[in-house]
Amino acid sequence: MPETKSLPLVLGSSSPFRQEILQKLGLPFITSSPNIDESALDNESPQDLVLRLAEQKALAVAKEFPQHLIIGSDQLAVINGTILGKPGDHESAVKQLQQASGQTAHFYTALCLLNSQSGNMQSEVVPFDVVFRDLSNAEIEKYLSAEKPYNCAGSFKSEGLGIALFEKLVGDDPNTLIGLPLIRLIQMLKNEQVFVI
Repeated sequence: MPETKSLPLVLGSSSPFRQEILQKLGLPFITSSPNIDESALDNESPQDLVLRLAEQKALAVAKEFPQHLIIGSDQLAVINGTILGKPGDHESAVKQLQQASGQTAHFYTALCLLNSQSGNMQSEVVPFDVVFRDLSNAEIEKYLSAEKPYNCAGSFKSEGLGIALFEKLVGDDPNTLIGLPLIRLIQMLKNEQVFVI
């Protein structure tokens, strides 16, 4: 359907990190912050939770933008079965990084592309693993005072100094770790006849 080429793109997120990632594609887009309840359901797995939230964000934005391609995304990090949220403050970030020391954090980033005109929805959870080095308390304090990643799940910014915390990264797309799986998004856009190159 050729008319889908002209559908405007909306990023259903207020995250500056996701906006920065999406700008890499060189496509014009606007942003809209979805207002949804992000609470987990009883016995809901992290993967099911992020997928549901990404889809709900896109559907919420669609109410305001009925003839658009809407991107919804959500992310969770899990270590040893415990979900890591955004720490919010220094003390919580110290605890998160102490918990992460020597462990593997599993990041689940859900991506949804909704054509609000046709109702076509594509969604997927893209995994990414981060293996942390054994971190001393001094290293944790030095890192947190340098970068203050208190609004980042897992208490680090992999695109910044946070890379020094890791032994290795395991995944297909480094953008996934920051919050928006671009490789998958490019394919979803292509399915809607939107071509990046």
